[in-house]
Amino acid sequence: MITGSTCALHDEIAWRGGHALPTSRLVAEEMAIALSYNGSTHAVMMATPSDLEDFGIGFTLTEGIVEHVSEIESIEVIPGELGIEVRIWLDADRASSLAARRRSMNGPVGCGLCGLESLEQARRAPMRVRSGMTFDAPDLLEAIRALAPLQSLNHQTRSVHAAAFWHPATGIALVREDVGRHNALDKLAGAISTSGHPAPGGAVLLTSRVSVELVQKTAIIGVPLVIAISAPTTLAIRTAEEAGITLLAIARDDGYGVFTHSHRVVLPGQLPRQAAC
Repeated sequence: MITGSTCALHDEIAWRGGHALPTSRLVAEEMAIALSYNGSTHAVMMATPSDLEDFGIGFTLTEGIVEHVSEIESIEVIPGELGIEVRIWLDADRASSLAARRRSMNGPVGCGLCGLESLEQARRAPMRVRSGMTFDAPDLLEAIRALAPLQSLNHQTRSVHAAAFWHPATGIALVREDVGRHNALDKLAGAISTSGHPAPGGAVLLTSRVSVELVQKTAIIGVPLVIAISAPTTLAIRTAEEAGITLLAIARDDGYGVFTHSHRVVLPGQLPRQAAC
């Protein structure tokens, strides 16, 4: 086995067309990533060990631990035998707030909505995204088409998700990949927050289904439009509506569906709406 930072070469016996053939395949790495704040472990995530500073910053923002990157004093990535620790140090006010939050929790924070103590927390009102941007429908289709060639790790392994930031003036500016779709978006959130790219003027591209957590995270990032290759859940649609996010999904070569806030998408050849069943 040849091990790299994001994938490893494994032997396999491929059985195709009724024939067995010894071969090898690149497989995505997945390992434990511990996120600690001011010396205390907060969460352990299974993730691809790349762009971990972005991951730490993005997770800290999208989980509401801080509101601004400036409240993060430092971040350090420490490899270990059992995994990797991302050590994050917060300013005094945020460290105190997090300590109080941890004391009130029944379980550890994890991917998605784990570790919450009430139904109200799980269904918290999303941040409202305010953006006057409009987008041409063909441009958004070209954006999602342009993502696949930029997924370098997925080209090797065929097993990871991607989240990307696209702007009409620059095209796809940032791409992050991970075995976890939430992780990929958190990495992207961290990259956007430190890159200077104008979040209110662009779109998030996703290679996964759209669940409520992804919409909530996008709202915190401040991006007004999401386009995904797979379908949304009903709660994701309702949350996008509340958050002021334009949600496009089921993107294929010939188009996509616009589920919320369609005023941001200029749709040439739009047909009259059919009556609901």
